[in-house]
Amino acid sequence: MDVERSSLCNCVVNFLLEESYLLTAFELLHELLDDGRDAQAIRLKEFFSDPSQFPPDQISRFNSLRVADPQSLLEEKEALEEKLALSEYELRLAQEDILKLKDELQKKTELTLDEFTGSNTDIVRCNGPDSQQGKRETLFSDLGPLKDNERRDINCAVKEYLLLAGYRLAAMTFYEEVADQNLDVWENSYACVPDALRHWYYQYLSSTAEAAEEKIAMLRENESLLKENDKLKNEKDSLLKNKDLADGQVMALTRSLETLQKDLKDKEILVQDLKQVTDHQRKALNDCRAEITSLKMHIERSLCGRNLLAADIEHVQSQSVESYKEEIKLLEKEIESLKSRNFITEKSINHDTDFTEIKDKVIDFQENNTVSSPFDMTSGVLETVGAQSQENQKSDDTSDKTETLLGETLKNISNDNEGAVGSVEHVPKHNGELLPADIGLLLKPDSLGCEPVPEKMGLETVQILSDALPKIVPYVLINHREELLPLIMCAIERHPESSTRDSLTHTLFNLIKRPDEQQRRIIMDACVTLAKNVGEMRTETELLPQCWEQINHMYEERRLLVAQSCGELAEFVRPEIRDSLILSIMQQLIEDSATVVREAAAHNLALLLPLFPNLDKYFKVEEMMFQLACDPSGVVVETTIKELVPALINWGNKLDNILRVLLSHIISSAQRCPPLSGVEGSVESHLRVLGERERWNVDVLLRLLAELLPFVHQKAIETCPFPSHSENEETVFSTSLLELYARGSVEWPAFEWLHIDCFPVLIQLASLLPQKEDTLRNRITKFLLAVSERFGDDYLTHITLPVFLVAVGDHAEFTFFPVIIQSRFKGLKPKTAVAERLAAMCVLPLLLAGVLGSRSKHEQLTEYLRNMLVQHAVQDGQPRKRHAEIINPVRFLCTFEEHHNMIFNILWEMVVSSNMNMKISAANLFKVCVPYIDAKAASTHVVPALVTLGSDQNLNVKYASIDAFGAVAQHFKNDMIIDKIRVQMDAFLEDGSHEATIAVVRALVVAVPHTTDRLRDYLLSKIFQLTITPLPSSDVMRRRERANAFCESIRALDATDLPASSVKDLLLPAIQNLLKDTDALDPAHKEALEIIMKERSGGTFEAISKVMGAHIGLASSVSSFFGDGGLLGKKEAGDPQPDPVESPKAAAPQPPVEDTRFRRIMRAGFTDMLRGKTKSSDDITPPGQ
Repeated sequence: MDVERSSLCNCVVNFLLEESYLLTAFELLHELLDDGRDAQAIRLKEFFSDPSQFPPDQISRFNSLRVADPQSLLEEKEALEEKLALSEYELRLAQEDILKLKDELQKKTELTLDEFTGSNTDIVRCNGPDSQQGKRETLFSDLGPLKDNERRDINCAVKEYLLLAGYRLAAMTFYEEVADQNLDVWENSYACVPDALRHWYYQYLSSTAEAAEEKIAMLRENESLLKENDKLKNEKDSLLKNKDLADGQVMALTRSLETLQKDLKDKEILVQDLKQVTDHQRKALNDCRAEITSLKMHIERSLCGRNLLAADIEHVQSQSVESYKEEIKLLEKEIESLKSRNFITEKSINHDTDFTEIKDKVIDFQENNTVSSPFDMTSGVLETVGAQSQENQKSDDTSDKTETLLGETLKNISNDNEGAVGSVEHVPKHNGELLPADIGLLLKPDSLGCEPVPEKMGLETVQILSDALPKIVPYVLINHREELLPLIMCAIERHPESSTRDSLTHTLFNLIKRPDEQQRRIIMDACVTLAKNVGEMRTETELLPQCWEQINHMYEERRLLVAQSCGELAEFVRPEIRDSLILSIMQQLIEDSATVVREAAAHNLALLLPLFPNLDKYFKVEEMMFQLACDPSGVVVETTIKELVPALINWGNKLDNILRVLLSHIISSAQRCPPLSGVEGSVESHLRVLGERERWNVDVLLRLLAELLPFVHQKAIETCPFPSHSENEETVFSTSLLELYARGSVEWPAFEWLHIDCFPVLIQLASLLPQKEDTLRNRITKFLLAVSERFGDDYLTHITLPVFLVAVGDHAEFTFFPVIIQSRFKGLKPKTAVAERLAAMCVLPLLLAGVLGSRSKHEQLTEYLRNMLVQHAVQDGQPRKRHAEIINPVRFLCTFEEHHNMIFNILWEMVVSSNMNMKISAANLFKVCVPYIDAKAASTHVVPALVTLGSDQNLNVKYASIDAFGAVAQHFKNDMIIDKIRVQMDAFLEDGSHEATIAVVRALVVAVPHTTDRLRDYLLSKIFQLTITPLPSSDVMRRRERANAFCESIRALDATDLPASSVKDLLLPAIQNLLKDTDALDPAHKEALEIIMKERSGGTFEAISKVMGAHIGLASSVSSFFGDGGLLGKKEAGDPQPDPVESPKAAAPQPPVEDTRFRRIMRAGFTDMLRGKTKSSDDITPPGQ
C-alpha cells in the first residue's frame, strides 16, 4: 500500500513539475513535510532549493521587473504559435516515417512465429519488467504534447487525488493555478471514473504495448478524420455562402440592367424632344436675326434727322417725357414676363446658336454744353435689341420693336446721366412715336465723329465675376460679407456651367464660418430668392446637395442653417422631393447632438408638413414627433409641443392614433423600470423605481397629453351624434346629453376615449409611482383639473368622479354610462388587500386633488375628507383606511395651497376629539404637512394644535406631537416659533421619563442642520445636563439607547459652526461624561467622540490617524482571517522574523489639523458608513417635502 501511495505521489509530483504548476507543487511540499513524508518530498526540495531554478538575486529583482508590452507579447505569442505549428507538422512527418520503417522491418523479418514467441518469452524472462517498461517508454515518447481534453482529465484526476490524500491547501492552490479550466465539472467521458489516478495506474500496469499502440493509432486516425470532416463542412458552408452571394449579385445585376434599359429609353425620348425644341428655337433665332437687320437699317435712316433733334429739343414739353416713362415701364414689365416664360427654353439652346455674340459698331457721341449722353448708352441699346429679339420671337411688327428699343435707350439715358434726362425731356413726339430724325440725334451728335466701340457681352461679365468672387470673399471682413450676396446670387443664377455654379453655391453656404441668427437670416433670404429665380430643377440639383454636405459639419451654426433651409426651400422643389430627400435630412437633424439644431429641426418640420403631397410618410413623421417630444432638452420639447404637434394633427388628421401611441408610451416608460422591492406580493413590488430618463419621458408625455386635450374636446364636439346639443359648446356636455349617451344607441369614440382609454391608463400609471414622485402625480392632477374645466361640471360629476371612486374602492353609480361598458369600469375596483393599499396610497391623491379638488367640488371634498378621517374613526373606533395609507394622500393634497384651511379645520376637529388614535393621526398629519405651509400658517394653526396635543395625558399622543415639533423646528427659523418649541420641549423633559427624553433629543437632532443657533445651543445645554446624571447601571438597554441618542446629537452638532464658548463649556464636558460610561457606548460612537474630543481640544493628526486606523483595522483583520503565518497559516522554522514596528506614540508630533465644517460633516457620517448603518425610506424626508 505504501508503494502504491508513493508511486501515485511521484506521478503527481512529476505532472505538476512538467506542467509548471509551481505554486501547487510548493503547497504540496509543505503538506508532505507536515505529514512527515520526507521521502516523497525529496525531489520537490531539490527542485525548489536549486539555485539555477530560483537564483536569490533574481528573486530580489522580481519587484523591479517592468510590465511587459502587450503588443510585443502578442507578437511573440504569434511567432511561437507559428513555430509550434511547424514543429507539430515535422513531428507528424517523422512519426509517419517511423511507422513506415516499422512496417518494412516487420515484412523483412523471416523468423517464425514460434521463434518470435520464444525469443520474446526469453526476453521477458531475462529482463522482466524493466524491458517492458523500456518498450512503453519508447512507445509513449512519441505521443506529443498534451491535448486540451487530456490535460483537463489529468488535472481533474490530480485535484481528486490531492483532496483524497488530504492535501487541501495544495488542492486549493492547484484550483487557482489552473485558471483556464473548471475543475469542479468533469465531463462524462471514458476517463471519468472514481479514484481515477489509481484506476489509470492499475490499468497501465496491466496493459500491453501492442494494445496501447493500436489504441493510440485509432485515436489519431479518428482525430484526423474529424479534422477532415470539419474542413469539408467549412468548405461546404463557404460554397453555400458564395452561391447565395452569386445569386444576389445576379439579381442585382438583372435589376440594374432593367433600370438602365428604362433610363436609356427615357433618354432617347428626351433627346428627340430636345431636337424638336432646338429646331424650333433655331427657326425663331433666324426670324430674330432678320428683325435685328431691319432695325439696324431703320436706325441708320434715322441718323439723318439728328440736326433737327438738336434744334427742337428745347421745345419738347414735360408731358411727352411722362408719357415716354409710362411706355418704358410697360415695356419693362412685358420684357420681364417674357423672360420668365422663356427661361427654361433658353437653357436648352446650344451655345453655338446664341445670338448674343452679335457685335456691332455704334456711334458714341457727346455734346459740349446741351446734351450729355452716357458711355453705356450704345451697349444698352444693343443688349435691349438682343433681349427683345429673343423674347418677341413671334412678333412681326417692326415699329413696336423700334418703340421698345428707343424706350430702353431713354431709360438708360435717364438713369445714368441727369443731363441726359434733362435733354430727353425735350424730345419731340409725333403720335406717340419718335421721328426717325429724332432717333438719329440721340445716337450721333454733330460734335463727334463715328468711332466704333466693341461691346462687353453679359456672359463675359458673369464669367469674370464668377472667377473673381472666390478670390475676393476670403479678404472681406466677416461682418460685411453679406454685402457680396447680390453678386454671388447673380453669378449663380446666370453662369452657364454647372460646376462653377456648384462652387459658387458652396461659397454662398460657407460665406461665414459660424453665422449668427441675423447672418443666417440674410443667407437664408438669399437662398430663397435664388430658389425662386432658378426654378425647381436647379433648386433640387444645386441647393439641396449643399444641405447634405453641411449636415455633419463640426459647427452647430452651419447645421442650424441646414435645418432652416429645409423648411424654407421645400416650397421651391417638387412635391415628391419634400417627403423623401428633405424628410431624410430632417430625420438626421433631429438626432443631432446640439440642442439648437434639434429645436430648429422641430420648428422646420412643422413648416414642412403642409407641403407634403400625401400622407404616405405620416407614421414616420409621427415617430419623429415622439422622438422629439422625449428629447432631453426642454427647449426642444417646448417647440415640439407648441409647433410640431398641432402641425401634425392638422396635416395628418389622425388624432386617435396619436392618442393611442401616447398612452402606450406613457405606461411602457414606467413599466420597464425595476420594482421598488423584490418581495413578491408586497405593495413595494408593484411600485417602480424611475430613472432620470424615464421620469423625464413620463413627465413630457403627460405634458403632451395635456396639450392635446383641446383637440380631444374639439373633436368630441365636432363628432357629437346629437345635433341639437352640439350647437352650443358651453352646454354641449350637459346632463341631458349624457343621458342620451347612456342609452348606447349611437357610437361616440372621440368622447369615450377620455374615460374608456385615458382614465384607466392614468390610474394604472399612478399605481406604479412611489410616494416621492410628486412631480408626476402633480402633472396627472393638473390634467384632471383641466378635464373638469373644459368638459364641465356635469361631466366631472357623472363620468370622472364615478371612475375614480371605484378605483379607490368606494361605491359609485354608473347611471350615465352605457350598459355595455359599465362592467369595464367596475373592474377597476381593487380586489385584493394589496390592491386596496395601492389604491389608497397612489390613486386616492388623484381623487382628492384632481377630481374633488375642482372649484365646484370644494364642499364635497371637505365632506369626503372629514368622512374618511373623522366620522369613520368615531363610528368604528379606528380609521377606515390604515394610518400609513391616509398620510400620503393628505400630504399630497397639502401641496395645493387653496386646500390648506380646509385641511387645518378637519385636523383641528381630530385634535379636540377624545379618540386617541385620531389625535395620533392628527399629529402625524401635521408633521407631513409642515414642509408645504408658510410661517404664518405654522404659527396660527400647526403650533397651537401641537401644543394642545403635547398637553394630552396620553403618552402616545404626547410622543407623537414631539416628532411633529421636530418637523416644525426643521423648516422654520422664526424666533417666535422657536421660543414656543423650546417651552414645549422643556415641558416634555420635566416629566423625566426616558421615552420623552429620547423623543425630544431625536426630534431636535433632525432640525440641527437647518435651525437657528439658539435651538442648537438649547439642545447642547440639555444634553450636557442630561449626561451629568447617568441612569442606574442595572438598566443596560436604556443606558445604551440614551447614549446612542446623545452621541448622534453631538456628532450632528459638531458638524455645525458652534461658538467657542459652547464647545468649551458644553460640548467637551458632555463628551467627557459620555466617555465615562464605556459599557453603554457603541464602539463606533466611542471612537467618533474621541476624535471630536481631540480635534476640538487641539489633538494631533497622528492621534486621529491612530484612532481611525485602529477602527478600520485592515492589517489585523487580514491576520485574524489567515492566521499568524499569512496565507498558509503556518510559520517555517527558517523564516526571518520581521523587524519590530515602532509605536505611533513615538512619532514626532504634527501641527494640529485645521478644523473645518466640511471635515466635521464628513466625520459625522463616517462611522455610520463603516458600520453599514443606513436610514430606511421612512426616516428620509424627500427634498422639498
